[in-house]
Amino acid sequence: MSDLEFNDLNVWFGEDHDRVDAVRNASFTVPSGASFGLVGESGSGKSTILRALVGLIPTWSGSIRVGGVELGKKRARGFFKDVQMVFQDPYASLHPRHSVDAVLGETLKLHGFDDIDRRIGKLLADVGLGPAFRFRYPHQLSGGQRQRVAVARALAPEPSVLLLDEPTSALDVSVQAEVLNLLADLRQQRQLTYLMVSHNLAVVAHMCDEIAVMQNGEIVEVMGVKEMRALQPVHPYTRHLLESSMGYKPVEDLAAVK
Repeated sequence: MSDLEFNDLNVWFGEDHDRVDAVRNASFTVPSGASFGLVGESGSGKSTILRALVGLIPTWSGSIRVGGVELGKKRARGFFKDVQMVFQDPYASLHPRHSVDAVLGETLKLHGFDDIDRRIGKLLADVGLGPAFRFRYPHQLSGGQRQRVAVARALAPEPSVLLLDEPTSALDVSVQAEVLNLLADLRQQRQLTYLMVSHNLAVVAHMCDEIAVMQNGEIVEVMGVKEMRALQPVHPYTRHLLESSMGYKPVEDLAAVK
């Protein structure tokens, strides 16, 4: 397992007069094996933090550590075995002309694994898909099935950290609950560390131990999920989110689907 540590993280786009500061002075820690949520309205900087972590945004300052190792501007090859990401849109993240077998096989080969055939079978079983799905293409799968393939691909390098960028927001509510329960089970079975971005407080309450609330690129409050459920925020913006979120109360329904 690996912990994550962010200290005074700043992320920006453009330079000089065209510069836009997307994240400002963000600091938080995700312990090994924990599940941590970043919440806030669209454009608050949540996904930007994930993209800076994986090296997709080079314009950042501050400190990012994974497993105690400080990251530079470039990522070593081993980083991408240890840290993997599941994106919001399961259709856009899968190549439309690659079968499930090709998607998983290519990932395994890229990371230097042998025994590809057996590993593909196990990955599909781990995400609740049988061998019948192995040679199907993305257009032959439902949204939930596509996201399970995306999760399997992220698990292929045997990472210790999964970054979850709104992983169920494009899915129907019933399917969303199934995928969330799958992710919760995988975290426990594989002792994974999760950093999840979501605008849905019900999802965060179901999945995470602790959350950071973001507003206009800044973290305004870090709180435990127990405090969130008890409606005990300190910052007015956090209270506004809790009171205005229509998706918060049905958290028990998500847990009951399992």
